[in-house]
Amino acid sequence: MRVRCDLMGCIAWPNQYDQLLIQMARAQQWSLDWMSADEINAKESIMGRFFFPILLLCLLSGDALCQQFRIPDLQELPRIDRRSPRPGRDVLRNSAFILKLNEHRPAGDQYVILTDHTASGFLDPLQKLAEHRNGSIINVADLGEIYQTQTLQSLRNRLRQLKPKFIAIAPRMESYRENMLLGVWELISSLDEDKYLDVYPGLLLASTPQSFQRLIDRTIHFQSISQKELKPMAISQVPSNAESRSLQKAGILRNVFGSYGIPTPVLAIYTPAANAAPVIEGDLTWEIRLKEKGRFVMSFEPDPRDAIQRAQLVIMHGHGIPGMSCSIDVDGIPTTSSNQIVLSGSCFGAVPAESDFPTMTSAPGGYQVKPRQAFATRYVDRGATVFFGHMRLSSGFPHLFPVLEKWMAGKSVGQAYQELINGLIDMRGFQPGKFVVKNAGQQRRIPQNALLYVVLGDPALIPLRPLIKMDGKK
Repeated sequence: MRVRCDLMGCIAWPNQYDQLLIQMARAQQWSLDWMSADEINAKESIMGRFFFPILLLCLLSGDALCQQFRIPDLQELPRIDRRSPRPGRDVLRNSAFILKLNEHRPAGDQYVILTDHTASGFLDPLQKLAEHRNGSIINVADLGEIYQTQTLQSLRNRLRQLKPKFIAIAPRMESYRENMLLGVWELISSLDEDKYLDVYPGLLLASTPQSFQRLIDRTIHFQSISQKELKPMAISQVPSNAESRSLQKAGILRNVFGSYGIPTPVLAIYTPAANAAPVIEGDLTWEIRLKEKGRFVMSFEPDPRDAIQRAQLVIMHGHGIPGMSCSIDVDGIPTTSSNQIVLSGSCFGAVPAESDFPTMTSAPGGYQVKPRQAFATRYVDRGATVFFGHMRLSSGFPHLFPVLEKWMAGKSVGQAYQELINGLIDMRGFQPGKFVVKNAGQQRRIPQNALLYVVLGDPALIPLRPLIKMDGKK
């Protein structure tokens, strides 16, 4: 007998133990939002305690679908921080909540670029950007080792002298790793006495010197997109009949942009297990029905293809692995498009080519993890100027949407990014000196995963002009 039940977004098959373990990790992830980093490390038996009760729930649920499809108003979604009451089960299961961001204004007003590039193909564009922003460049031997005590102290002293408002981190591809990013958080959270990031960050990354040059050229000439010009696109994956939370988010986004008088095309991609899943109806909506779960989308029919190519803002929700987001293959990214700003709520959207952390072989959704180019760098190679994603396991909408919301209010790339990370620092209880993961291979779970969101883009860039609702409100 086949048994289905929604376990925070995964299908449970009673005879597939490994798949259920992945589901347990995914299910437990949401409750971790209410634990400190130390509390998470202390719970070594979480998986064992939760396995049998949830398996029993699956067996008792029969073939019934546990999740009811509904598109709530944005105002219904709770805004949460560490002091908030824990949301109900349905809210957590559907990721139908929004993290409260944490504002922390920088003390200075300077623009600083931090890089370990030595090749002129990267340094020359960085010099152009520094001149454009009236900023300065700090050269580091190896950003991959930025967390070393001597390096941190030297850079901390330099930044305190410069008093930056924005910091652009431009690592070599081989330096772009988890502890590099966490080391940056360690650095820029220690410029004053509190635990929060003290400047607005952004990462500048591309796979080749030519792609990097084009990225910097696009950045220098970028004009914030006006409400009249804005063309968004929502893409969602529907993995099963029981898991429709990503489709729900497309509906929420369509309603949000609709309140500004902006139509939002929606593309929903259904795996074979979603043969009876709900649909979003209306104009400018399309469906792709996959015949095989592991055969990802490489091309599109003319109407959705044209909608994707016209969109300056693309927002994606669904499962992901290196080389795939929302069942779209990295080779399916349009080679020419208007996609300037891309947000992916998928896992591994900004995965590094080399990792400081233990290798993962399986990902939420039952996908196998193999080395492939990240969606983030491929999108930059094909013309994106800003990309939001995650190095490993993403929480999706609750952390993606508040960043988008800040950009819709006319805030900079770096301000939204900084406020997200500060919100997560506050939520998880991280303290200075505990950002970088030491002896990662010996840890069963890594709380710092929550801090591995990545925003590729110039931190001073303002993606959108402030949007005004049809009722005159911002």
